[in-house]
Amino acid sequence: MAPQDKSPVPRGEPKPLWQRMSWLVLIWSGSVLALGVVAWLLRLAMNAAGLSSP
Repeated sequence: MAPQDKSPVPRGEPKPLWQRMSWLVLIWSGSVLALGVVAWLLRLAMNAAGLSSP
């Protein structure tokens, strides 16, 4: 088995907080939007099948 290199990986400076938070907000907004689209498609399918509430 080959020996593993234990030297630390050099990392750049961390991104600014506003940039990291904007990614978080972007991912959260995308997931909420995707959930809304899935719910809307399910509602359309249910209405097409005659399963609507009065």
